[in-house]
Amino acid sequence: MRINVLLGLSVAAALLTGCSTSKDLSAAGQRVTFTDRQPGEACQLLGEVTGSQSNWLSGTGGEGSSLRGAANDLRNRAAEMGGNVIYGATSPTQNIWSNFAPLDSKMSGQVYKCP
Repeated sequence: MRINVLLGLSVAAALLTGCSTSKDLSAAGQRVTFTDRQPGEACQLLGEVTGSQSNWLSGTGGEGSSLRGAANDLRNRAAEMGGNVIYGATSPTQNIWSNFAPLDSKMSGQVYKCP
């Protein structure tokens, strides 16, 4: 009986750990760059996109790691749109609820396709 309980707890812990990992960059996402300078006229605005990193199972994990996951998701989504530059990336500030519950980290920006 004890072995079954321990085995069940081990499997559950492994599944939860797998759900709490940070988002990885795709091959296309690795080619997307951030800029703080307005892209030139040769670049085409494709739209605005938001990336997110769920912190529910992993806790906040430190602001750096959760924002890194959101940035990776943002870059992956920009690549899916056909973009290669993200301009004006912002992340909303945390509010009072973030101290009590691990809310999702988000990052938004304008996606451009530049030559």
